[in-house]
Amino acid sequence: MGESVIREKLKLLPDSPGVYIMLDAEGTVIYVGKARILKNRVRQYFHSSRKTDKVQAMVDCIADFYYVVTPSEVDALALENNFIKKYKPKYNILLKDDKTYPYIKVHTREAFPHISVTRRVKKDGRYFGPFMGGVNCKDIVDIAAKVYNIRTCSVSVSEKKAKPCLDYHLHRCLAPCAGLCAKEEYAERVEKTISFLSGNYEEAEEILKEKMKKFAEEEQFELALDYRNKISALSALKSRRITSMPKDVDADIWALATNGLYTAVSLLVTRKGVMQGSRTFHSDAGAGDSGEALQSILTQYYSVRETPHEVILDEAVDDVLLSAFLKERAGRNVEIVHPKFGVKRELYEMAAGNAKEYLEKSLSAIAHKDDMTVRACQRLKDILSLSRYPKRMECYDISDISGVDKVGSMVVFTDGEADKYEYRRFRIKTVEGANDFASLQEVLTRRLKKLGTEEEERFSRPQLIVIDGGKGQLSAIKQIFDEMEITDIDLVALAKQEEEIFTLKSDESVKIDRHDYALKMLQRIRDEAHRFAVSYFRSIHSKRNLESVLEEIEGVGKQKRLALMQRFGTIDRIMHASEAELMEAKGVGDELARRIRSYFENL
Repeated sequence: MGESVIREKLKLLPDSPGVYIMLDAEGTVIYVGKARILKNRVRQYFHSSRKTDKVQAMVDCIADFYYVVTPSEVDALALENNFIKKYKPKYNILLKDDKTYPYIKVHTREAFPHISVTRRVKKDGRYFGPFMGGVNCKDIVDIAAKVYNIRTCSVSVSEKKAKPCLDYHLHRCLAPCAGLCAKEEYAERVEKTISFLSGNYEEAEEILKEKMKKFAEEEQFELALDYRNKISALSALKSRRITSMPKDVDADIWALATNGLYTAVSLLVTRKGVMQGSRTFHSDAGAGDSGEALQSILTQYYSVRETPHEVILDEAVDDVLLSAFLKERAGRNVEIVHPKFGVKRELYEMAAGNAKEYLEKSLSAIAHKDDMTVRACQRLKDILSLSRYPKRMECYDISDISGVDKVGSMVVFTDGEADKYEYRRFRIKTVEGANDFASLQEVLTRRLKKLGTEEEERFSRPQLIVIDGGKGQLSAIKQIFDEMEITDIDLVALAKQEEEIFTLKSDESVKIDRHDYALKMLQRIRDEAHRFAVSYFRSIHSKRNLESVLEEIEGVGKQKRLALMQRFGTIDRIMHASEAELMEAKGVGDELARRIRSYFENL
């Protein structure tokens, strides 16, 4: 698109809020932004005013743009976030933090609530966390079970009474499933558990000390040692309490440091006045100032994570807009705080120091990572004469043993980095026996059929497909490309023995120096596809073996097999389980547990 056409499109921009999308000459999205007034914001990029090097580099690449009008600026902020996640534009700040942190959940919607560890926060119970950096959620759940005897299993408590499980006999549960606990008494234990998880550790600590002393006096030293370890874990939690901060403060503290090329972001998390942990990560600097960068990061982060009551920062963001966005996410008010003094300012300074230190100490590592990812993608494009930059690469592999339990894997790298949320697994449905060529054809056919349909929204079109194999595998997939008339996706195969790369452009293979980052990236995605396929195969194969072996034991029908599979997962774990552990599986009594135990002992 010529400059004159862009000038004409600029004249048609509306006086409305919305999102604008910048494209390069190949039609790839390179930047997404939101605007209160689209006409004013988009025109700024094409004025002759002085711009930062990063912004000017982005403007020089713009070959076209389009926009989407939204009802409000808050809607524009949400849509901008969705587009950034979808397209991962080169010049946007991208939050390179795929970690989800654990929470402890109290299932308050149940008549007799249980507690569990989860990484997904929904509006269906009480959540405590996130727990970051050195805090083991399972230890905290274990303390709650030992102190307040609240149940940790998800067994449904019904009028039909169950047999008390091992936790009851170990004094870790009041066994409401067996009708051994009144609802009022259990509710009181739940309230105490919630208070404990909220940071009130004193009562729990006293109970743990009493039990430790009791077991020591009874010379049950292993139990006494276990309780001492729990007291130590509780002490570690107490040490995170910020004494000068009120116990009702739930805040995330954010700070950003940048050198114009790279950005480091530090996050501190406090809940109920207790420091839950910290996280520092880096991002490429986007085509805006630090305030815009941080606002983009916050939008990406909180779109998939729990929102605190306060967000503490120092950068100049649009407080009203950000607060409105967070309120819409959380269903309650979220205050944006810019502290000038006091404990909150001290926490901000701590976060800012973390970000600055991380940036200074990690520059060489960050640059090295760029060599191995983005620059490796560009180099691969040049070496293999690919039709376009391989922003999204997909690699496929097949795993089976003698044609049994055949599975396929699809691994995705975005800008040279593993994008694990995009991975997919396939059960081979139509191929008989061991035939990797036909299995690959089935997997690629099923995957490529999604292109051009509504499902392409979930399965974005790749620029490059990599096959684990040689000429044979490449020819097999080329047949699928020809049948489906796919011409806009590059296809290569990587043969492991000599690390040769086969393309559709020549009968001769391409060999890249083994030290070259472009080859190393291809090896990473190939090895990751193999690992992912093998792990899926093993999980299916072990479960199939589990069912076939258990069928030989008298009294183990379909329901019992299912219960044992849910409890243990693999044949190996069942083989080594004690009778008491076997009885933890639903419906397995002492007699059946003895029979199972005896069967495996006599194998």
